[in-house]
Amino acid sequence: MAISTADFRNGMTLDLDDGLFQLAEFQHVKPGKGGAFVRTTLRNVRTGATLERTFRAGERMERAVIDNRDMQYLYADGDSLVFMDTDSYEQLPVSRAAAGDATNYLVEGEMATVTRYGDEVLGVELAASVVLEVADTDPGVQGDRVSGARKAATMSTGLVVQVPLFIEPGERLKVDTRSGEYIERARG
Repeated sequence: MAISTADFRNGMTLDLDDGLFQLAEFQHVKPGKGGAFVRTTLRNVRTGATLERTFRAGERMERAVIDNRDMQYLYADGDSLVFMDTDSYEQLPVSRAAAGDATNYLVEGEMATVTRYGDEVLGVELAASVVLEVADTDPGVQGDRVSGARKAATMSTGLVVQVPLFIEPGERLKVDTRSGEYIERARG
C-alpha cells in the first residue's frame, strides 16, 4: 500500500529499499526558501538500529502491513518454538533467534503476541510480567532476613533472577519481562 509523507504517523512501518523500518518520530519542515521536506528517525525492525533520513514532502513509499497475532506457546522443538493460533488452530514454528529474549519467559500454554510481515516472523512480545516457577535456589535460613539482600534463583525456563533471601524452590514468582527482575510472589 503506497502512502505519502503526509500520511506519516509514529509507529508506522515502512518497506523501504534498504529494509523494513518503523517510524520513531518525524517532523515536517517548510524552510523559507526551497521545497518542504520531512525529517524522520527510523528504527530497523530486524536489527533495531536507528537512522535519520529526510524525505521530500509528498514523496511516496510502501507501507508495510505488520500482523500482530495473539498465539499460544505450545512447546520447544529443537531450535524452534511452536505457537498456535487460538482461532484457526494453525501451528507456527518460530526460530529462537526471531523470538529473542522472550525465550527466557515462555511457559507452555501461555499467550504471546507474534509479529509477522508476510511469512517472516519479526518477533515475539509478552505481557509486562509473567509468572515463573523457581527451579533451583539456595534454601532460605530462618532469621536470614536482611533488608534488601538478594540471592540468585534459576527459574523453570532457565532464566536466573535475583530474589529476596526468603524465596524457596518450587515457589511461583512474578517476573518483569522488560528488565528480568523479581516483582513479587505470585498469588493463587
